[in-house]
Amino acid sequence: MKTCKEMASIWNVAERTITTFCKTGKIPGAIKVGKSWQIPDDAEKPADGRISSGKYIKKSTELKSLPIGISDYVRAQSEYYYVDKTLLVKEFLDQKPLVSLFTRPRRFGKTLNMDMLRVFFEISEEDTSKYFRDKDIWKCGKKYRSHQGIYPVVFLTFKDVKFDTWEATIDKIRSLLQEEYGRHQVLLQSDKLSKYEKDYFSKILESSENEVELAASLEKLSKMLAVHYNKAPIIIIDEYDTPIQEGYSKDFYDEIIGFMRNFFSGAFKDNRYISYGFLTGILRIAQESIFCGLNNLTVNSVMDEAYDNYFGFTKEEVTQMLDYYGVSNKENELKDWYDGYLFGSKEIYNPWSVINYISKGCVPQAYWVNTGKNEILEDVLKVATDDIVERLHSLLQGEKVVAKIDQNVVYRSLSENPANIYSLLLVAGYLKTPKKELQADGSYLCEVSIPNREIAAVYKSEILSHLLQIGVITSTTANKIAESLYANDYKKLQKAIAEYIDKAISFYDAGTEGFYHGLVLGLIALMDNQYKIKSNRESGDGRYDIGLIPRKRTYPGIIMELKWKKNLSEDVLSELANEALEQIDEKKYDAEMKEDGVRDILKYGIAFSGKNVEIAVSEYC
Repeated sequence: MKTCKEMASIWNVAERTITTFCKTGKIPGAIKVGKSWQIPDDAEKPADGRISSGKYIKKSTELKSLPIGISDYVRAQSEYYYVDKTLLVKEFLDQKPLVSLFTRPRRFGKTLNMDMLRVFFEISEEDTSKYFRDKDIWKCGKKYRSHQGIYPVVFLTFKDVKFDTWEATIDKIRSLLQEEYGRHQVLLQSDKLSKYEKDYFSKILESSENEVELAASLEKLSKMLAVHYNKAPIIIIDEYDTPIQEGYSKDFYDEIIGFMRNFFSGAFKDNRYISYGFLTGILRIAQESIFCGLNNLTVNSVMDEAYDNYFGFTKEEVTQMLDYYGVSNKENELKDWYDGYLFGSKEIYNPWSVINYISKGCVPQAYWVNTGKNEILEDVLKVATDDIVERLHSLLQGEKVVAKIDQNVVYRSLSENPANIYSLLLVAGYLKTPKKELQADGSYLCEVSIPNREIAAVYKSEILSHLLQIGVITSTTANKIAESLYANDYKKLQKAIAEYIDKAISFYDAGTEGFYHGLVLGLIALMDNQYKIKSNRESGDGRYDIGLIPRKRTYPGIIMELKWKKNLSEDVLSELANEALEQIDEKKYDAEMKEDGVRDILKYGIAFSGKNVEIAVSEYC
């Protein structure tokens, strides 16, 4: 017997076509087992004109490709499988905010949506209505169709403005303005513009303007377009905060903030030559005064319900996509890996990961997190405290953490209050808020947790590796640590930890018990598939340092107590390790595990001094 998928490959038809034949009795001997159909090996292709016709075969088997990395709306909707987000236009026109800022994680469809808005609204010699006639927005009536193709549009995307210096950054911004001015060269022939305006226009085209003139380029272009077309333009700025993020990481923060403040102020603040403005980014950077005094700005963040289903895929959209590609049986796996985001009150799937998962044969991997450097993670983790390290570890174990979420968080606030790490991780897509409560100051008190298995993978491979430097640990050392714990080989464990300390840590890094606590947590985090790893938990008459609770009873429970002192000899360090081991028994740290039914428990007393480590261990009790 063969499955529908196997028979679809043999007969060169879609899997769902085979399912239809089974349901309608066109395949003799086909039987349903559970939710799947089983087809006899010698079954013949149904004598059906629709399936034997060469024309029909071509239509049924040539499924549209998925738009991986495609942010061009015209191309995406015509050549690829396109998830229709055009009702974003309707919602916007219903609310009519003058300037809208959409903050969402990277690769959640911001650029594609902004290009869709550009194509919909922009004046063009081409009849661009053809790109919308079969879309949801066209069904909404003349009220909305009347806005199609009647506005001049300025469109800039800063998603690729990622440079190490201010000089390179401003040069890239200059080239983007040059290209956008080039799209509007019709203004040079306009009889409605003065000579000085055309001279300025030429300066931008030739890249001969100074930095002050460049900062005014959006404002001046909007005025020239309004005068020429007798219609104020729409200004769209995509990924506005990418160069700001780079400035923070690469030490030209003051320069980029100063430029952006003037650049955006001229375009959006008290500019009567603008119909509407759209901006996208990851962060809402209000406190930087970039949008100082911009009281016409409407912010739509991951916490807001407005526009909550237009960035990312909804459950219904994912179900339709899986059905189209004949992989509906993968819905649960896809949900575990890529669902779990909450935008407003809407459950959202990561669109980048969903389309990569389907296009690569439904193999679950961390697709989103492998699309480039996670600069935000690097920035926030530089200032993480011991308490934050512990909370991140709790998140990795599937627990919820209570945190204050400030939507106005800025990069500089991290050094003043490292707890803002949670706000940045939320807006960047690394956390979700299953429960939230608005506070009087506009912030939220939230329960935060990891959205899905993909993000859990990022916490394991990136966050802990960054905090604890396990990125430099070799696979050999990692295997030694896991094997030694399984085998209760404390000498091997001691050697593996000592090997890692010697290779990865300078003498000046080693300094407090909290440092070694974090180090050991990072090393054993590699074992989280076998254990629930808990830290600083109450049990018996005190709080143990680290506990490894087995997910299966085939593994022993493990309790670790850590000690640290400066400049100890080997003998004294060994005594300190035994002291730590005795503390486990004296304070009955194994009480919690015993109550949970764990019978075999290993106890480790681990003592550190500089780069030296000694381990004392007890047998099963």
